[in-house]
Amino acid sequence: MKFFLDTANVEEIKRINELGLVDGVTTNPTIISKEGRDFKEVITEICDLIEGPVSAEVIALDTDTMVKEARDIANWAENVVVKIPMTEDGLRAVNVLSKEGIKTNVTLVFTVAQGLMAAKAGATYVSPFVGRLDDIATDSLSLISNLKKVLMEYGYQTEIIAASIRSLKHVEDVAELGSDITTIPGALFPKLWSHPLTDAGIQAFLKDWEAFEK
Repeated sequence: MKFFLDTANVEEIKRINELGLVDGVTTNPTIISKEGRDFKEVITEICDLIEGPVSAEVIALDTDTMVKEARDIANWAENVVVKIPMTEDGLRAVNVLSKEGIKTNVTLVFTVAQGLMAAKAGATYVSPFVGRLDDIATDSLSLISNLKKVLMEYGYQTEIIAASIRSLKHVEDVAELGSDITTIPGALFPKLWSHPLTDAGIQAFLKDWEAFEK
């Protein structure tokens, strides 16, 4: 499974990337706005740090403007992926862009049908939102497993990015279900390698060693 980091904070990306855990980065307008910096400047800086794909989202909602924005964004760096919303206009834009060789990530996916349409339109990635489905008491994990099954059944190369990840359990669950990628907020990432018993074990070893040295 590939780990993407869901943040636009460059220092956070640098720190976690040094662990060899970052296969890519996803951003969205909300994440970008929190940095208080120019959109293009942030994305190009991240692209210089990360070898893997970096998702940058269009702002427009109509096909023509989405395509125009996407073509511009795609020229910022070789590893940029253009994030497109799951709408009729978005699907039309993905169809156009895929034929031009521009990689896309269709976002805000909540059903298998939406994911299937994105794949048929030519999306490189599709992002089902786990946490937001949980918020409305809907089985988010069945979406991941069923979408994976459908894409494999029909031979689509589109990769699933499990998004809106809120907890360590989310990460473990989508991994077990075969999601190709999970995109994880920077604040959550340390919980993947941390455990109270690990900390307690380290302290016990140190205490035993100190006693031995005496």
